[in-house]
Amino acid sequence: MNDAELDPEIAALLSNAQTSVEDEQVKEPAGAFSFRKGFSKKNVNITGEEPRQRTASIHEVDLSKTSFNPITKLTNDTSSQIYDDPKYYKVCLTGENASAQRVHQILSKYLTCTDPKDRAVYRQQIVTCYWELLRGMASKMADSNLPMPKRMLMRYGVILPSLFKPEQKDFFSKMIFKNEYAEPVLYVDEWFKEISTGKMTNSATDEKKQVKLSSMTAEQQMSAEQSRLMQLQSKNSGKLQSSENLLNIKENERAMIETELKGRIDSLCDHMPIMGLEPHKSAMTEVQRKLFSEITDLLHRLSKNDKELSKALNEFQEAKGTFDSVKNKIEANGGSEVIQADAEAIRTEFDTIRQMAKMTIGRRGNQFPIFTREFYHCTEKGTGTRENVIEVLRWVESIDPGVFHRIHKNMPNRIVPYVLLVPTYGDRGFCWEPFDRYNRVTSRGRIIIPMYPRDLKIAVLTAVADLRWQVAKEKASYYWMEEGLTGQYYQHVEQLKLKGDLKEFFIEDYILWMTKESEGVQRLDKDVRGIFWRNMPFPKERKEELRKRSLVYDELCKKDANREMSDGY
Repeated sequence: MNDAELDPEIAALLSNAQTSVEDEQVKEPAGAFSFRKGFSKKNVNITGEEPRQRTASIHEVDLSKTSFNPITKLTNDTSSQIYDDPKYYKVCLTGENASAQRVHQILSKYLTCTDPKDRAVYRQQIVTCYWELLRGMASKMADSNLPMPKRMLMRYGVILPSLFKPEQKDFFSKMIFKNEYAEPVLYVDEWFKEISTGKMTNSATDEKKQVKLSSMTAEQQMSAEQSRLMQLQSKNSGKLQSSENLLNIKENERAMIETELKGRIDSLCDHMPIMGLEPHKSAMTEVQRKLFSEITDLLHRLSKNDKELSKALNEFQEAKGTFDSVKNKIEANGGSEVIQADAEAIRTEFDTIRQMAKMTIGRRGNQFPIFTREFYHCTEKGTGTRENVIEVLRWVESIDPGVFHRIHKNMPNRIVPYVLLVPTYGDRGFCWEPFDRYNRVTSRGRIIIPMYPRDLKIAVLTAVADLRWQVAKEKASYYWMEEGLTGQYYQHVEQLKLKGDLKEFFIEDYILWMTKESEGVQRLDKDVRGIFWRNMPFPKERKEELRKRSLVYDELCKKDANREMSDGY
């Protein structure tokens, strides 16, 4: 990168700095840019607007919802002025930890270096100090007055607007900032905000050390007790939601039976007058006599429904009583608002996210953490923005309707996982938590997706396939090698004597299933196709479409019909 392409702010700083490549001293030389003096203490929110409140909480699982809402627009119509601010870079680094100065020094050398070997060294050094910069910023994401450049740095990895191409700058300036659709798809800054305010728990991979109650201060003890109550509430909320959902189903079933029963009785009691013998009416017709058996059957169904409804009502009352009891205790302690930002929780979550970000890239991938036109090669629809990812998830669910379903008491509950969007140049998403360990019924799992992949659809599919595998494995428990989706797939791989990671085989096959087999292009082994067809069926309309294209799919549809006539699925 030559001086003409360099940001004027950086160029001005470099012209005054007298530091050498080897100079690692903390002391700043005369004339060099000072992080203590050069940055203003006043951090102004560039947009000047207060974030609007969402109409629905992303943490509430709506079991009545069956699909994602259509995305009406992927970007705003007008551009924001965030990246036009000449002080953008300065605002990003002001008021941060010592690594901010380190980032400035190394980034300056990296952008002006012409020697490929030295450039590679600086590039590697940036990775470590940049993540340390983010570590210090993570706890600030809950601050509503945080300057937008800092938030954009955490969200998109944009530290220097001059690293944009003009068209890229225009695209990023039009990105929708708020979560307009109230879906659990979060950027990194939003993720830390939810963690720091206690609305989300730490990832399951983070086991916090237990501290003795006697060694805590009164405030810490109160916070610990409040956290314990919040965990109990989270654990019981799954049972409450599930029992209420079952109760609603049984009530709707009773209403349908009663409506049908009333109709039959009305028909039974309707008699035609006899012409010439008024007011006498005719006896029952043959059709009316047949209603006796139908009414008897409806009464049996109503009796069975009443028993099931009574049981569901008792379970709901019990769950609601427990939930209200815990809720009252939380309110008695001052409400959930008393939970302050837990510095330890944020630190451990940050370490988790950093590790997850590395895993989206892989060992041989590009670990460079800063957005730059040098490495960004995505199209606008291929960039992992919230709206684009939701659109891909809608497409996934249209082909695999049960992808987010979790079975509880023979009832499928649609539960969309939390989706974390990380600004990395990775190509693979994955699942690191199929559900909350305290609430296996209705809690959201957690998947991570890189924002700048070569193929966004593949990045999402790898994450969804991982979620599919882990949920099926947890469902089968100790018998995961024998039962269900994982058991059937495991036995197939064992039969072929394939060597390697079983889950990786499944993910690759799932990608083929979604991208090729769903279009009628046969790429899977016959046995794998049968396993997926039974355990992850396409929608009925797509099945009918596929059976017209090939005898292979027609044969699978015939097997479906035979199973339905016998015992069903």
